[in-house]
Amino acid sequence: MRILITGFDPFGGEKVNPALQAVEGLPQNINGHQIDTLEIPTVFYKSMEVVKAQLELEKYDMVIAIGQAGGRYQMTPERVAINVDDARIKDNEGNQPIDIAIQEDGKPAYFSQLPVKRMVEYMRASGVPAGLSNSAGTFVCNHIMYQLAYLADKSYPGLKTGFIHVPFAPEQVIDKPDKPSMNVDLMTKGLIAAIKACLEHDTDVKSAFGSTH
Repeated sequence: MRILITGFDPFGGEKVNPALQAVEGLPQNINGHQIDTLEIPTVFYKSMEVVKAQLELEKYDMVIAIGQAGGRYQMTPERVAINVDDARIKDNEGNQPIDIAIQEDGKPAYFSQLPVKRMVEYMRASGVPAGLSNSAGTFVCNHIMYQLAYLADKSYPGLKTGFIHVPFAPEQVIDKPDKPSMNVDLMTKGLIAAIKACLEHDTDVKSAFGSTH
């Protein structure tokens, strides 16, 4: 199996994006499966064009996008992406869509094809704070999660897609004393655990998790 893991570049005035840093720390092989990583821009639509270009170069079985959600206390696999861009701030090229459909012919929402609750289980078992999230927001993170699911639905049958949010890194909260953070190495550990869950399970576990939204 070949898996693509993407991470966004810094945005919103931050000097780093812990999502990208955590992705860059991943090994090239997990449980005998190839792991490829890709930096993508925090820009509506362009982010997906970069992913599409990579999908044309290699055949992937799974794509997991990773993004930063400042203010969260734990790593959070996302359950669902909705078909709307509604940006509170501008992206890295100045775009700020408000109440715009991502795909006119797309479903109102797409659920992750990944075993999100098992991912939470595996991350917690590895010592990483984790919880299930029911909202990926309406910025570029939700956008790329939706676009990946839309692309799989329309053009890549069998491709599994999903999204994980990570907290701020410690250096980002020096001037944000009320915001939680997580060490990037711990985030990478969590990503490895989540990927293992996806490799070992096609279906999710039926159990309750406290969600972030």
